[in-house]
Amino acid sequence: MGTAQAVRGRTITTDIPARLDRLPWSRWHWTIVIGLGTVWILDGLEVTVVGNIASRLSEPGSGLPITSGEVTGMAAALYVAGACLGALFWGRLTDKWGRKKLFMITLAVYLAATALTAISFDTWWFFLFRFLTGFGIGGEYAAINSAIDELIPKEYRGRTDLMINGSFWLGAVFGSLLSIVALDTDIFAANVGWRLTFALGAVLALVILLVRRHVPESPRWLLIHGRDDEAERIVSSIERKIEEERNDPLPRPDGEITIHQRRSVSFLEIGRTVFSDYRKRAVLGFSLFIGQAFLYNAITFGFGAILTKFFDVPSGNTGYYFAVIAIGNFVGPLLLGKLFDTVGRRIMISGTYILSGLLLFGTAWLFDQGSLNATTMTACWCAVLFFASAGASSAYLTVSEVFPMETRAMSIAFFYAIGTAAGGISGPLLFAKLTETGVVGDTVLAFSIGATLMCLAGLVAALLAVKAERRSLEDIAKPLTAADGGSADGASKADPGAEEARPTTA
Repeated sequence: MGTAQAVRGRTITTDIPARLDRLPWSRWHWTIVIGLGTVWILDGLEVTVVGNIASRLSEPGSGLPITSGEVTGMAAALYVAGACLGALFWGRLTDKWGRKKLFMITLAVYLAATALTAISFDTWWFFLFRFLTGFGIGGEYAAINSAIDELIPKEYRGRTDLMINGSFWLGAVFGSLLSIVALDTDIFAANVGWRLTFALGAVLALVILLVRRHVPESPRWLLIHGRDDEAERIVSSIERKIEEERNDPLPRPDGEITIHQRRSVSFLEIGRTVFSDYRKRAVLGFSLFIGQAFLYNAITFGFGAILTKFFDVPSGNTGYYFAVIAIGNFVGPLLLGKLFDTVGRRIMISGTYILSGLLLFGTAWLFDQGSLNATTMTACWCAVLFFASAGASSAYLTVSEVFPMETRAMSIAFFYAIGTAAGGISGPLLFAKLTETGVVGDTVLAFSIGATLMCLAGLVAALLAVKAERRSLEDIAKPLTAADGGSADGASKADPGAEEARPTTA
């Protein structure tokens, strides 16, 4: 096996990225998926549970002096604000301190905050720990996506990232069904059931935390930060495990890279790299996140009101419809994910965005014509979100792989914060008002806005998406620390934005 060899001045030539990328899929990779990816299920659980228990929390005897509007309004906004701030705060530290340290810390923050939410005794306490729960979850997005992309082989990176980000909707299904049981006063007292839903989230987080202890630090991050000996030990250990599992020697790695190690990269350099040197990719990331944020708000904010006001669905039954929609959201990335690695990023990203937008336009037209009932409306939403969910997940994949290694977590955090803020602030302000009026034309307008932005984002992707499929991260975006003589040569000239690839300096 090759090794990372240090020479004077802490400039090293290494084949470790190539060794990670040439690994076949193995049990070890499944431990990464389970250890890192399952937190998205917790996020889906959190978001769904709070929406479903709002009415119970506002009832006398719940043990909390709060209104339903405060739960779905102020508490939801604080969760979103916490996620945005957490992504930015922890994202910077993830690039500076390492992936493992941060994905352990952020999960611990989530665990503690959601456990303390379960013992809420007053409104201010509930608000505070909803904010801190979001603060932990926001940090997870940057730390986890960074680690996943840097540990998963290039042949499988796209489908793995999509599947993991799409697992949010498994949590949504679980949250919908859990709420039905937890809120049944024949099983749990009114002031107990809702607390158990938060307590269960803390228990699941504790289990994930124990599993994560066995997930290593990213060898790519270690290389850049002067810990090449540790990176070598980790990669050699992974290779031994996989060779023992396969009972067959691994193929030789192809390619090396020379890097000048450095402990940190300034915030100014990160900003210049992302928004000046890679400005077309920044436009791409911005478009993808805003498009998916508004499409999801066009459907999910007020979906219950649409079902009850236009189709006379009892409010207690809307959770079942949401569970069906959530399943459609998960199945999309699961079935389409492989195509992002085979057919390619540009075609699949633009295709899923544009197709979901066109399907939502069709849904809006059918709704305006009075041609839908509750079941067919839900079926239309499922069709839209089957493609939209794969597209939305690819937004996270895109911003995690098209920027240099040293800026990865901060880039994820920034674009996540933009998308989350748009979805959690401007989205509800616009779409909730439109869908709650009971006027068909207003709901059609909400759908049309979401569909338009999704189609526009798809067109941007058709022009600017990077052909990142089956390419090493170092080839897609040359590390800032890479020596000019390294074999990772930045973005291919065949890719949009290739002319922006930064001439790397020590």
